[in-house]
Amino acid sequence: MSEGLGSRSRYHPAYVRGFAHALREARNDLHDMHFKHLNELADLKRELDECRAALDALRGAVRAREQAEAELANLYREREIHRAQAAERDFAAPLN
Repeated sequence: MSEGLGSRSRYHPAYVRGFAHALREARNDLHDMHFKHLNELADLKRELDECRAALDALRGAVRAREQAEAELANLYREREIHRAQAAERDFAAPLN
């Protein structure tokens, strides 16, 4: 009697048990890895949120500094205008 394509392959029961055990271990390992990856992802999201908050604070500080610098430049300009208005002009001196 010859075995054709339709014949059933036969494995030793110990081999089948070992293979099933290996699959269970692999599934458990994958589950553990997935859990660790989810925890790592949560940690990274928290760290990203902290970085974004720090960046927002830095942007606010930069905007405040730029506003203060602009206000200071305006004050210097006004001071120079007042000094010029208060100074006596020598009409004999040429205008530069």
